[in-house]
Amino acid sequence: MSNAIVLCATDRRGVATVTLNRPEVNNAYNGEVVQALLDTFTGLAADPAVRVVVVRGNGRHFQAGADLKWLQEIGRMDAKANRATSLKTASAMRGLNDMNKPTVALVHGACVGGGTGIVASCDIVIAERTATFAISEARWGMAATVIFPQLNAAIGIRQVRRYALTCERFDAERALSLGLVHEVCAPGQLDAAAAPVIDGLLKAGPQAIALTKRSAMISAGALMSDAEFERLVAEHAAKRQTPEAAEGLQSFVEKREASWYVP
Repeated sequence: MSNAIVLCATDRRGVATVTLNRPEVNNAYNGEVVQALLDTFTGLAADPAVRVVVVRGNGRHFQAGADLKWLQEIGRMDAKANRATSLKTASAMRGLNDMNKPTVALVHGACVGGGTGIVASCDIVIAERTATFAISEARWGMAATVIFPQLNAAIGIRQVRRYALTCERFDAERALSLGLVHEVCAPGQLDAAAAPVIDGLLKAGPQAIALTKRSAMISAGALMSDAEFERLVAEHAAKRQTPEAAEGLQSFVEKREASWYVP
C-alpha cells in the first residue's frame, strides 16, 4: 500500500526495504509509526526468506525524530499510557538493533532524535554528504534514554555526552568521524553506494551472519539485559510527564525558546 506510513517490500534476492513514509512531516514518528516499525521488524526477523534489511525515508529527510505535538498529547495522559508508548518505542529500536539479519540504513536530509537511534541500531550506515544529524531530545525537556545503548555502542559515551547534551547539529563528515556513519556519498548516490555492500552481505552465509553479529555484540556488551531495558523505558516515560518536558514541548508549538534559556 503506497499510502502506508511504513512501507516494506522484499525483492527476489531477499533484500527487504523498509521505508518511512510520512514525508509531509519529515517522517516524524508517532504511535502509528512506532507500532508499524515494531510489527515490521518483528515480521522481517522471523521471515527466513529475508536476507538483508534496508531502512530509508521518503521525501526530503530520512527521519526528523518524534512528532512533538503527538508527544505533547501523550505527556498529558496517565503514567500507564506513557509507559506503554515508551515500551513500544524502545521495543522497536531493540528489535532493529538485535535483529538476526544484517541491517543497512540509507540516510539523506535530516536525521534527528529517534532517527539517530535508528541508524545507531543498524549494522551499516551510508549517508549522503549533505545529511545532518542531531540528538535533540534534551532541547525539548526530554531525554533519549531508550536509544542511549545503541548510541553508546555506535559513537561511544564520550561523544554521546557532548551531542546529547548540546543537541547541536553535525554534518555527515562529522558523523563519519564519530562512527555513526560508515560511508559518505554524493547526493542521489545512496543506492549506488549501497549496492556493493548489500552484495557482500548476500554472499555471506545467513546463519554465519546471524551468529557473527550476535557473538560480536555479546562480546562487546552491546546487548541490553531485560532489567536495563525496563529501567530505560521507565525513565523515558517519566521524563515526558515532567513540567520541564511540558514547557519544552509547548515552546516548540509556540516557536519560541524554552523558559530555561537565558541568552
